[in-house]
Amino acid sequence: MGMNVESGIQSDYAAYDYDDVQARRRRRIVIGIAVAVLIGVIAATMMFFGGKKPAPAAPAAPGVTVIVPGSASVDATVSATGSLFAKREMPVGVAGEGGMVQSVLVEPGSWVGAGQTLAVIERSVQTEQANSLAASVRVARADAQLAQAELDRAKALVARGFISKADIDRRTATRDAAAARVAVAQAQYGQQRATIGRLIIRSPAAGLVLTRAVEPGQVVGPGNGALFRVAKGGEMELRAQLAEQDIARIRVGNGAEVTPIGSKRAFNGTVWQISPVIVPQTRQGVARVQLAYDPALRPGGFASVVIKSGTTQAPMLPESAVLNDEKSAYVYVVGPDNKVVRRDVKVGDVSDAGVVILSGIQGNEKIVLSAGAFLNPGDKVTPQLSAAPTR
Repeated sequence: MGMNVESGIQSDYAAYDYDDVQARRRRRIVIGIAVAVLIGVIAATMMFFGGKKPAPAAPAAPGVTVIVPGSASVDATVSATGSLFAKREMPVGVAGEGGMVQSVLVEPGSWVGAGQTLAVIERSVQTEQANSLAASVRVARADAQLAQAELDRAKALVARGFISKADIDRRTATRDAAAARVAVAQAQYGQQRATIGRLIIRSPAAGLVLTRAVEPGQVVGPGNGALFRVAKGGEMELRAQLAEQDIARIRVGNGAEVTPIGSKRAFNGTVWQISPVIVPQTRQGVARVQLAYDPALRPGGFASVVIKSGTTQAPMLPESAVLNDEKSAYVYVVGPDNKVVRRDVKVGDVSDAGVVILSGIQGNEKIVLSAGAFLNPGDKVTPQLSAAPTR
């Protein structure tokens, strides 16, 4: 009996083990099938999509700041360079026979008045000659007085019959000859005094002494040329070399600003003469700008000039928008397709307010404000509009 119970229990355990093994086996098969299906799906997906790569996203166009400058009334100017000269340079030399220089009374840079003595030539011989001629004048006058007195006495006696009319005529002729000798002596004396006066070298007009080419003890004469050079009124001028097309834009009376090289100070002047001739070799002419006296203006110096030639309607751009290369000045314009296009321009006056553009743009374009040096024609950009610069 006991053996049967044990055998029943063993048989129950055996049945239980068999069912559990079968269940685990079925789960493994199901899991294996699911894994195989998943692997198959993945493999099929990879086979189907493996040859196609997704297209990379297009890079965003760089953003640039642009302005629409418009146009406004600006001062039209012509810029040039040239040399400074005295407007009216007066060479002063020996006008008479000359001689040894006794004294020199001025130095270069001195301001002199009209008729002021610049130098004196030794004149002792001429002075003695003048004294002799002065004595001759006195002698001639005495003779003339004596002749007049004799004539007067003769006229008193002619009525009494003591003197004939012929004697009166002779005495009258003697009186007239004496008077003529007085005139001759006075003329000779005046000539000698003028000769002495020419031995004093004087300034013909008020002005600035520019050069001095004489020293005391030097023997000078008419062949020595200019001993002094004087700028009349101290006025200077700039002789500006201008291209033919620029000459046509200016007029006599236009204002100008002259800046000597090495100086930051500008001097106001006026165009007073425009050359009627264009030099064929250079296609240039000369505009002469007059300047008031100032110690800082030195003849022979080099200077730049900006001549105001009226007003014009033109766009104005900040300096950052204008680029330059070996060809010309240019700007970048953003077109309707947001691509940059190079536009060559002609630059006018440059000031703190900006750069005047004389030609190349109308003013209604979108101009790259900055970063133009990092762009190339055809680059696509994202324009960001900025306000036009104030004037």
